[in-house]
Amino acid sequence: MQHPCLTCGACCAFFRVSFHWSETDPALGGTVPAELTEKFDSHRVVMRGTSSKTPRCVALDAEIGVRARCSIHPIKPSVCREVPASWEYGAISPQCDKARIAHGMPALTPEDWIGVEPPPAP
Repeated sequence: MQHPCLTCGACCAFFRVSFHWSETDPALGGTVPAELTEKFDSHRVVMRGTSSKTPRCVALDAEIGVRARCSIHPIKPSVCREVPASWEYGAISPQCDKARIAHGMPALTPEDWIGVEPPPAP
């Protein structure tokens, strides 16, 4: 079975994605392309598109609820890596549930993970 996030994309079109500007600076180990961000305040940047009234991350390639892909997945911001899908690791994720429900999808359940292959080890 396919990972539920690959047919979702709701979180990327619901939340503001803000993080420390150093994640865009290669000299400091940052990997997020600076051109995909905009200044939020003196310490943070946001992924372009996520500060709008109807947020949608510039890196999201998706039809919400049908297919979803992050175009910078291997180098995405830390905040994106820190939000798991509900029940992916055996616990509910309020952020995941809130975004899915806002886009008219049901919250994930433990049953949604039956048969889903774990990702390969890095």
